[in-house]
Amino acid sequence: MIRSIYRTASGELRRDLTLAEIQTALQDAQGTLWLDVTLGDRENGEMAQLLREVFHFHPLAVEDALSESSGPRLDDWPDHLYIVLMAPRLGTGRRLETRELDIFLGRNYLLTLHAEPIRALDAIWDQLQRGLERRLIEGPDHLLYHLTDGVVADYMPIVESIDEDIETLEAEIFERPRRGTVAHIFRLRRTLMELRRRIAAMREVVNKLARDEYPFLDPKDRVYFRDVYDHLVRLYDLVDGQRDMVIGALDSYISVASNRLNEIMRTLTVVSILFLPLNFITGFFGMNFFAEPFNIDNPVSPYLLFGLCMLSLMLLPIGMLWYIRRKGWLRPMLRDR
Repeated sequence: MIRSIYRTASGELRRDLTLAEIQTALQDAQGTLWLDVTLGDRENGEMAQLLREVFHFHPLAVEDALSESSGPRLDDWPDHLYIVLMAPRLGTGRRLETRELDIFLGRNYLLTLHAEPIRALDAIWDQLQRGLERRLIEGPDHLLYHLTDGVVADYMPIVESIDEDIETLEAEIFERPRRGTVAHIFRLRRTLMELRRRIAAMREVVNKLARDEYPFLDPKDRVYFRDVYDHLVRLYDLVDGQRDMVIGALDSYISVASNRLNEIMRTLTVVSILFLPLNFITGFFGMNFFAEPFNIDNPVSPYLLFGLCMLSLMLLPIGMLWYIRRKGWLRPMLRDR
């Protein structure tokens, strides 16, 4: 699907241009043309022909635009700039997904290509449809600034959403860690690493637009790209801090799990100590006080031995528990309760 909007040198606004009108608009040095293309598998051949024959782009640039890129980039060609931006979104499982946006910037035109809808691009397009012609009056380079700024702004809600996930994760670790907590930590860590890599690449692209001189960029507009660059630097610092927090959350989880294991082992140890003498007494005597062989060889009354044994079974655990408590071995458990 191809949609177009064109402001002539006289200020007339036209939409949905034909191929002949697009060729005419490209000859208007004072006009501004924006051509937005949503790519489909069946349209790549026709689009390649349009890019070569109408816009006269280099075959390598056309090939890059119609194939999936590895990340944000900027190529400086003699008659245009080729820019790749990555628009973000959070997919299923809180995984970062990016949609590629290919941009060609010339002296009087802006050509955008994408396979999926881009929120920032659609927002600017809707503004133009509602009559905000100043976006076109300022030229295609300023239109590129608004588009870049919108794509970068879409990273902030993702960063804020991840920040909320980290707070929830920290509360979960200290209150009630679950079996899936570790998987959640590593999922967040993987998302942050991908987000950090994308923002770093975007920062390099915008830095070139803000610092280098290009014949298609008005020097007055470079200050706007420096503002976008500052936003990316801040985003990069936020993501870097969040990555450290996730790593710290993993350390906290290991520490909390270790403390809980120590508490369990302490409880089991105390219980074992309390029952150890009872096992010894019952095992030594066999509790056969009233058996016939025992009565023949034992001059003491079996009832007396039975009473002494039962008294020992009751007093020994109480005495050992008092000793353990006096030593302070139960204090961590009692404090938790």
